[in-house]
Amino acid sequence: MLGSVHDADDALQETYLRAWRGAAGLRDESSARAWLYSIATNVCRTEIRRRDKRMLPHDFGPAAEASTPPGSPITESVWIEPYPDGPLGLPSGRATPEASYEQQEGVELAFVAALQHLAANQRAVLILREVLGFSAQEAARMLSTSTASVNSALQRARVAVADRVPARTQQATLRSLGDHGLRTLVDRYVDAWERNDVDAFTALLVRDATFAMPPLSTWYTPREAIAGWARASSMSGEWRWRTVLTTANAQPALAFYSWDHDRAAYLPFALNVLTLRGDLVSDVTAFIVRSTDSPDPGAYQRFPDQPMDECRLSGTFEWFGLPPRLAARN
Repeated sequence: MLGSVHDADDALQETYLRAWRGAAGLRDESSARAWLYSIATNVCRTEIRRRDKRMLPHDFGPAAEASTPPGSPITESVWIEPYPDGPLGLPSGRATPEASYEQQEGVELAFVAALQHLAANQRAVLILREVLGFSAQEAARMLSTSTASVNSALQRARVAVADRVPARTQQATLRSLGDHGLRTLVDRYVDAWERNDVDAFTALLVRDATFAMPPLSTWYTPREAIAGWARASSMSGEWRWRTVLTTANAQPALAFYSWDHDRAAYLPFALNVLTLRGDLVSDVTAFIVRSTDSPDPGAYQRFPDQPMDECRLSGTFEWFGLPPRLAARN
């Protein structure tokens, strides 16, 4: 609901606190699940109402021209954060037979981004009904409203999400691609970056691919514009890259490390979440973990040279259990 692991962790602590205070009033143990979800949902609704929505750069403004260098970061907490489904133990399978979205689909980047456009009550209803599988009557009791109100909010939420989420989920794409197909695609992607081979990299992108880099609001599309940016920036040959494969938002992701000559090691740079379409990459969202303090926009044309942003580092590499550095290859 919140689009942020940090915010979700705070909300979870508040949920536990409220549950502890109210536990004596729970008369029926069979209703404990709904009772806890009701508390958590209302905590999240309060948080949503008190702050601006989170988003991805695609929702912040139009794409940049290929010749336009990245601008200054947006330092406010407006960006969606990647979700470390592996270390946090994302359940597999449907929550209940009534759920329309599998729980893996419920944390996919496009789905989470779409949720941020919904009002708090619509967001809550969609998750309670379509991801967690509660009935309309149960959701109404949890939200202290009527069944008719729940059904109306669900209908509006479905329409809004359908306008923003691809018809085919990442889970369906990954099943179709298979483990071998995914491994082959990822290996080719990594090889292209480690060799700074722009042509090999862009050959793996669909024609209308996007490349975004929070906290930068700048993003690029289509494939030709991404190629132009890559040649002038990250794949110019000025930087050496290594990667570690992980998962984020139930999607394949690559932790990128750039070579630091002074420390003689590869240090964290960005967590790249890959969205696939068939056997190609349709979207890359690179969550950069370097400093956002420089007042000079030109500094972000050389972002790999900037110091580490400890807050962003803890919210990505540390949350995902990724190594703090990689040694040089012999």
